[in-house]
Amino acid sequence: MRDKVVTVFGGAGFIGRHVVKRLAAKGATVRVATRSPETAGHLLPMGEVGQIVLARFADDAPTVRTLVAGAWGVVNLVGILFERRAGDFERVQARLPGTIGQAAAEAGVERLVHLSAIGADPASPSLYARTKAAGEAAVRAAFPNAVVLRPSIVFGPEDSFFNRFAAMARIAPALPLVGGGATRFQPVYVGDVADAVIAGLERPELAGKTFELGGPRVYTFKELLDYVLKVTGRRRPLVTLPFGLARLQARFLELLPNPPLTRDQVALLERDNVADPQMPGLAELGIQPTPVEAIVPSYLRAYARWQPTVPVA
Repeated sequence: MRDKVVTVFGGAGFIGRHVVKRLAAKGATVRVATRSPETAGHLLPMGEVGQIVLARFADDAPTVRTLVAGAWGVVNLVGILFERRAGDFERVQARLPGTIGQAAAEAGVERLVHLSAIGADPASPSLYARTKAAGEAAVRAAFPNAVVLRPSIVFGPEDSFFNRFAAMARIAPALPLVGGGATRFQPVYVGDVADAVIAGLERPELAGKTFELGGPRVYTFKELLDYVLKVTGRRRPLVTLPFGLARLQARFLELLPNPPLTRDQVALLERDNVADPQMPGLAELGIQPTPVEAIVPSYLRAYARWQPTVPVA
């Protein structure tokens, strides 16, 4: 990819910064499409001067066409976990992938990688999952050779899962086990997801394929919360919160600017988030999955209980 232009939509985000770093290391010229270029300066030291270009992103078709013009490859990492306004899921996760795919096809882009999610399903009770499925269909219709990646929950130093519950354990008297904590997850390391993106760009034989990305082990929600408490050295009771009660609480939590739980997320928790063993995954991409235990303790130490050292007389 040396000297090739790759446009990365959502390149300033959690997964995006890892993708941008890898692209820069391979000599690509990276055009980072972000809504707030003024806050994405942390990306610039990842490459040579001028190798990483920050561009303001809007999801209208003319702007998208401008951002992909002259690009050899395009990566779409844009996604949201909750709606700030009604219609955000439809606009960002269902329609935008088709807009990007159409613009890429018209511009003669050679490679397109689209990030979706495990659980993307037009029949899901979750609007998040339904719009993820609609986004996959839209990008495939516009750019049939797109590589689609569906990760489980993604972990790493800036993640929104382990960090959130570690922060909650620091101040809350108990942690909630939504639905009893039986929902299963297969956490995947952000670096492995970024490597999968690079493989999708570099390997032409992957064109048109879909991959489900999961780590080496499946955990229940309860097991993950137990692990957070163990790593941070805290003792908190885990209180079962039935799905019905969780939906009721989420109705009010949704009123917060950054809600810790929404009714749509409760619907997601009613289904396991585990890679389908019949689908190709990290192994087929030649990537050895990284265990949670190898990475998470390094950044959850910031939430660990502080114990003062008592001087010995």
